[in-house]
This record gives sequence, structure tokens and C-alpha cells, in this order.
Amino acid sequence: MKKGTIIILVIAAILIFIIFGIVGIYNGLVRKAENVDKVFADVDIALERRANLIPNLVNTVKGFAAHETEVIDSVTNARAKLAGAGTVSEKAAADAELSGALSRLLVVVENYPDLKSSANFIQLMDELAGTENRIAVARRDYNDAVRSYNTDIKTMPNSMFAGMFGFVAKPYFEAKEGADIVPEVLF
Repeated sequence: MKKGTIIILVIAAILIFIIFGIVGIYNGLVRKAENVDKVFADVDIALERRANLIPNLVNTVKGFAAHETEVIDSVTNARAKLAGAGTVSEKAAADAELSGALSRLLVVVENYPDLKSSANFIQLMDELAGTENRIAVARRDYNDAVRSYNTDIKTMPNSMFAGMFGFVAKPYFEAKEGADIVPEVLF
């Protein structure tokens, strides 16, 4: 074989290696981005499940505590905001507002022993507690997927191509400031 042919074959092999490497990076980033979207859909499903439980909970509380309209309205309004939220940050903010409203509702419930002992209320609270656990797991899974994706688009050699292919960092699902404060229950 001639020396020129060997050089051309080596250059062709290097180019093929580079092209397959770039295609591999692109496909890996696509898989990670799709995983983030899928896991966010899981968060959305868990939030929707909780939103669907709330009308039953509110109606049960209304039957016992009809004069607590301000708290009941705040839960209803927060649920509506969550239903209308589109982005991750909007959903996180609406979720935090709904969690706060539910906490205030549960403080009100403490004043109604008959309500707390109602079988319907107990069942709804059990379902709500299970749903809250699902939401927490879904949030954690989403944030893990975002961390993995964001790490991939920020590390070499992926970072050289991520921007070129339109891959941008995804936002974390973060709790609103003050969401970790437990409401005070007074008897």
C-alpha cells in the first residue's frame, strides 16, 4: 500500500471515530433529557393525584367546619394555581402554596374531634399521606435526573457539544423558602 493511501485511511478512521463519538454524546444527552421529562411527568402525576384528593378532603371538612371558609378557600385557590402551573418553577411555587394551605387546614381540623374521628376523613388523610410520600419520592427522582443531566452537559467533552445542539440546564424542583416550617397546632 502506498503511503498516501495509508494516511487517507488513518484520517478517515479518525474522522469516523470523531463522528461516532459526537453522535454518541448527542444520543446520550437526548436520553438524559428525555429521562428528565419522564421523571417530571411522574412528579406531575403525583401532584395531580393530590389535587384530585383535595376536593373530597375539603368537602369533608366543610361538613364539620363550615365557618372556616378562609382556610377552605385558600386550599381551593392553591389547588387551582397548581392545576394552572406550567413550568417546573411555577409547579414548585404552587405546590409549596398548596402544602401551606393544607397545613393550615389540618390545624383547623385539630379543633374538630368529631371530624378527626370520621372514617371518611381518616381514609382521606391516609390517602393524602401516601400521596405526599409519592410526591416526595417523585421530586427526589426528578432532582436526581436533573443532576445527572446537568452534570453531563457541563462536563467535558459533552459541554463542547451540548450548547451547539441546544441542550441547556434543567431547573431543580425546589421547595419555596419557608416550606420547611411546621405549622403550630394549638389545642
